[in-house]
Amino acid sequence: LSHILCFRLFLSDRKMELSSGKLARFADGSAVVQLGDTAVMVTAVSKTKPSASQFMPLVVDYRQKAAAAGRIPTNYLRRELGSTDKEILTSRIIGRLEHFIDNILCNLLAVDGVNDPDVLAINGASAALALSDIPWNGPIGAVRVGLVDGETIINPTRKQMSSSALNLVIAGAPQNQVVMLEASAENILQQDFCHAIKVGVKHTQQIIQGIQQLVKEQGVVKRTVQKLFVAPEEIVECVKKLAFNKIYAVFTDSSHDKISRDEAINKIRLETEEQLKEKFPEAEPYEIIESFNMVSKDIFRNLVLNEYRRCDGRDLTSLRDIKCEVNMFKMLHGSALFQRGQTQVLCTVTFDSLESSVKSDLISTAVRYVHLLFPPYATNEIGKVTGMNRRELGHGALAERALKPIIPQDFPFTIRVTSEVLESNGSSSMASACGGSLALMDAGVPVSSAVAGVAIGLVTKCSVEKGDIEDYRLLTDILGIEDYYGDMDFKMAGTNKGITALQADLKLPGIPVKIVMEAIQQATAAKREILQIMNQTLAKPRPNRKESGPVVETIHVPLSKRLRFVGPGAYNLKKLQAQTGVTVSQLDEETYSVFAPTPSAMHEAREFIREICKDDQEVNLEFGAVYTATITEIRDSGVMVKLYPNMTPVLLHNSQLDQRKIKHPSALGLEVGQEIQVKYFGRDPTDGRMRLSRKILQSPATTVLKTLTDKNSIVLGGTVPQSSTSSQ
Repeated sequence: LSHILCFRLFLSDRKMELSSGKLARFADGSAVVQLGDTAVMVTAVSKTKPSASQFMPLVVDYRQKAAAAGRIPTNYLRRELGSTDKEILTSRIIGRLEHFIDNILCNLLAVDGVNDPDVLAINGASAALALSDIPWNGPIGAVRVGLVDGETIINPTRKQMSSSALNLVIAGAPQNQVVMLEASAENILQQDFCHAIKVGVKHTQQIIQGIQQLVKEQGVVKRTVQKLFVAPEEIVECVKKLAFNKIYAVFTDSSHDKISRDEAINKIRLETEEQLKEKFPEAEPYEIIESFNMVSKDIFRNLVLNEYRRCDGRDLTSLRDIKCEVNMFKMLHGSALFQRGQTQVLCTVTFDSLESSVKSDLISTAVRYVHLLFPPYATNEIGKVTGMNRRELGHGALAERALKPIIPQDFPFTIRVTSEVLESNGSSSMASACGGSLALMDAGVPVSSAVAGVAIGLVTKCSVEKGDIEDYRLLTDILGIEDYYGDMDFKMAGTNKGITALQADLKLPGIPVKIVMEAIQQATAAKREILQIMNQTLAKPRPNRKESGPVVETIHVPLSKRLRFVGPGAYNLKKLQAQTGVTVSQLDEETYSVFAPTPSAMHEAREFIREICKDDQEVNLEFGAVYTATITEIRDSGVMVKLYPNMTPVLLHNSQLDQRKIKHPSALGLEVGQEIQVKYFGRDPTDGRMRLSRKILQSPATTVLKTLTDKNSIVLGGTVPQSSTSSQ
């Protein structure tokens, strides 16, 4: 068994500790990363036997444990169940390492509520792989960058993040290379965003050096693996002779769309495969397929690199044709159709009560605003529509980060944006950001500004000896095939002023910061052009929400009426919500908020409330006065009495009936309908119940019988009484 290794480094005066050799020693690689009192253990395991498959899956599983936060799961089984949204999204971030490992498991050991564990898990995965015998192109380092009061902060605490205008997770490789970017921002300026990236990359180098130091101390020897499959040169040359001109003709014919282009290439593929099988009868099927794919990819990439041509006829910085429509369906609170080339999304906005937004887990609290649906017909495929998968969740989260900064904090409803991808040929998440922005404005949400998003691609030429990038081309608004054959999918969204979201996925071991800066600049220019087109359809939010939209009103319920309004066991509220569809929530002791999905539902709710409260008109009672009460019911504990005809009966307890101690009202000869004199002592401050006494009148004190006047009742429509003439 290996000895224990430990390395400590300081990032902005905060200590991070990397250790290995103590836990999970049967794994190929294991590392524990600790920041403050938050600790994450990451293990890496890879099969030693080669697989016949050309697809090498990377499985990343990040799990939050309730015990790490000092909690017990609140579900019926009292244990962790399926993955939460937060766990899936974190797994996707770590999975962007995209190297050939079978399994990475991230186990949250402890969480202090101050430091987020997700970035620690990325560094733990990097350390675990570097300390194992698994070959890969690391190590990498990752940091979170915040921006508080204009100051850039590395690995900010949760408290600092609550006031941060930026949440940037950046993974860097040696020599100041960028591997991955994931960011949400409060519409910050481009120069501030670029500065944060540069600072973040600089600090990732410290983590990389720490991991390299651990590797050196352990003396890691990487295993020798079977060489990755390379298409046979003689078959590749034959494919070029047979199909080069045909493939070139398809890729340079801008009249093709996604479907026809795929069909044309597939037809050439089948013809070429038949000819190759005759010439190379002993060749494996995957050798022929891979040879054809290699030639197709080279032709496509060389068109971009050498001829500055794209398969749909655009130049490198041009956008596809964009069409926008709003108010697609009158009954919807808001809707928009956004079409960019062959990517089409239908976005709808739904309003609901604020309570419907609460979605908590044991470690953190999250609110879902944007849901993205990706049905199989969007790519002309056959498939079953099931629950939300990781792709839909990830793309929806990106669109949500793009839109959230423009929504006012004091908006009285929870907003749910649903984006249905009807056609997909490149960046459905950025199309969802554009369509979602239009749908929000169509719904009358007073957004601060419109949001647009675009995807930037990259095609590079690397040196054979060193692998460094010799030449490259950036592509604006990439197609699906440009994402497939290219090296980068760089998505950025924002307003005319700044950036709200960014996500960069790379197929390369890393790219220089210079290319990232150029991609941001190119995306900014495209974003402004898209916003101009969107503004021609709808330039600003509608002044009013639609008539079919929801309504919110407040109800003032005096403490004395609360029991009548709520009902026993909240029966009245449950019945109100079941019959009318409204949602009732308590704002304070005497104020309730009523949310109705439609004005007609609010009208029904008003009628229902008036009905249950119509016989509960209370007069103003004077403290210490004596009133005539009528007995309505005899109970074991006392008698139910009314002071006036339309009053809800209240209990006059046995202890307040007589100076003598009695066990039942019948001992005093009391009967239903009998009138008795009682003294009023106000209301109980805790539950608002009326306090009456008959016993006190049996003393020799003089009493004056009072006449009942003034009325006060439940007030509908949001006005709360400022004062009362009652001395209750």
